[in-house]
Amino acid sequence: MNPIKGEQLLTQLNWRYATKKFDPTQKISPEDWTVLETALILSPSSYGLQPWKFIVITDQKSREKLFPATWNQRQVLDCSHYLVFAVNTKITEEHIDKHIARTVEVRGGTTEGLSRFRQVMVGDVVTGERRAIAQQWATHQAYLALGNFLTSAALMGIDACPMEGFEPGQYDKILDLPAKGLASVVCCAAGYRAADDKSAKLKKVRFPREQVIHIV
Repeated sequence: MNPIKGEQLLTQLNWRYATKKFDPTQKISPEDWTVLETALILSPSSYGLQPWKFIVITDQKSREKLFPATWNQRQVLDCSHYLVFAVNTKITEEHIDKHIARTVEVRGGTTEGLSRFRQVMVGDVVTGERRAIAQQWATHQAYLALGNFLTSAALMGIDACPMEGFEPGQYDKILDLPAKGLASVVCCAAGYRAADDKSAKLKKVRFPREQVIHIV
């Protein structure tokens, strides 16, 4: 284990901001992007179920189709890599069994040895009360991945802008997500800030510690 210093973490978190204007001439290197993709894969999720797909859009023509459905925000066009976070619209036993099989593949053991764990998951998100809100539950998981991505990018000196200003229905249609049992929930542009992005010079507005941190 090689932890970074707290000062370095806070420096990078203060450096990051929701980038409003990207430099379209600067691209994230393949090596750095591979690291960020791996960070996404390593994101936490409830039960470890990973009820998501991360759609990376680098093709400019595809971005141009999404541009009007992104409220004409230029980040989608000018960033290096554009991410769409999509989630499963429902959780099925097939999803559970896929996770169980992958667990056995990675950790060893048998599916029988994980039968109790399987029953818990099925009884919660497949047949339990959360079945009715499966997509909402999956959306919560996607935001965990988004937060992890933003912090990882900041630590690498890569700019990003989380984006909820888009029309999910249009995105789903353009990306053919319903046929895959998926729905778009949030997006994120990544790349490098333009030198004249005025937002980069603005001070962060956060409530003071005593208003948001409560020790019990």
